[in-house]
Amino acid sequence: MANALDKRLERWVSAGIVDAGTAARIKTFEESQSSSERLRWPVLLAVALGGVLLCAGVLLFVAAHWDELSPAWRFTLVLILVAVFPIAGALTEERFSSLATTFYAIGTVCVGAGIFLTAQIFNLQEHWPTGILMWAIGALAGWLLLRQWTQAALLALLVPAWLAGEWEVRIEGFAVSNRLLAEGLLLIAITYLSARTSSEDSTARRALAWIGGLALLPLSVTAFVENRGYLGFWQNRPDLPPLLRITGWAIAICGPLALAFALRRSTAWTNAIAIVWVLVIGTFHARHEDTGRNLSIFAWNTLGPYFWAGVGALALVGWGLLERRRERINLGVAGFALTVTIFYFSDVMDKLGRSASLIGLGVLFLFGGWALERARRQLVARVTGGTQ
Repeated sequence: MANALDKRLERWVSAGIVDAGTAARIKTFEESQSSSERLRWPVLLAVALGGVLLCAGVLLFVAAHWDELSPAWRFTLVLILVAVFPIAGALTEERFSSLATTFYAIGTVCVGAGIFLTAQIFNLQEHWPTGILMWAIGALAGWLLLRQWTQAALLALLVPAWLAGEWEVRIEGFAVSNRLLAEGLLLIAITYLSARTSSEDSTARRALAWIGGLALLPLSVTAFVENRGYLGFWQNRPDLPPLLRITGWAIAICGPLALAFALRRSTAWTNAIAIVWVLVIGTFHARHEDTGRNLSIFAWNTLGPYFWAGVGALALVGWGLLERRRERINLGVAGFALTVTIFYFSDVMDKLGRSASLIGLGVLFLFGGWALERARRQLVARVTGGTQ
């Protein structure tokens, strides 16, 4: 943030908007504000934990007394939950903005609870993903009104959840794997991870990057595993209609790409390369499908996933170096280590004796971990002067 501020001040001084003295005072003021903000992290942690505990307590209270309430009182309780927390946020916004942000976030969570509780009260047997869509619309309204990172984070979680729910409902009864869902969610995670750039950064973008970073490795493993266990599992079910398949893939590919363009503009070409990497994952199939085929196909389905996962990890490291993003370097190194570990457990360990396999595992963890950590520190040091 300091480097971004310096760049802005330099542009303003060059354009004659402010003089050098004013720019220095602005920099001093912002640095003092940043220092004071860093001292408040215990308070912010307490507020965040209090918000989570308050949500859990309210939901447990409602669940414990739900059967004792009449439908009228149930609906009244739902309305109170949806209204009371935004009102509390409005009352505390000027005095303690962090507490107000927490109240607003709890209010948005209660919107989702209110939607599904209302459906239960009135016995509404509707299309259940629509409830998540309505919840996402509530989060969108909250973000448009408040522009707070908590609302953006909830919206970033709810929209993929709605799309995943729609896909799961529409493919019921058809012979189809979850490859599209796994790869689509992986593309969304990559897009979220790339939200922070050297020129564009904000609290909402940081929240997106955290969501993407936390989801990237689990979704990557899921995408590699998903297609390899699928062979005739739904033999007695009809094939998926072509129009539905095309629509699903169009949303899974074009949605994350459009979001990447909105967030990154001209640098979204790197996300297009990531899309190609993700789509190649679907070409790996289960090993028992290779019976009777040539050796090259067998090798592609056996060693190809590890090779392609390593390529993706190294590409993520290169992406971090290109845009001076430390978190992408760390994730790339972690992904490479995870790939080597899975390869050892899946294809090497069972070919060795117990003692030899344990010795090899120890050597891998000790020397491999040391080499990766050394390389990671050197790479991170190259971007230390950039945005962290």
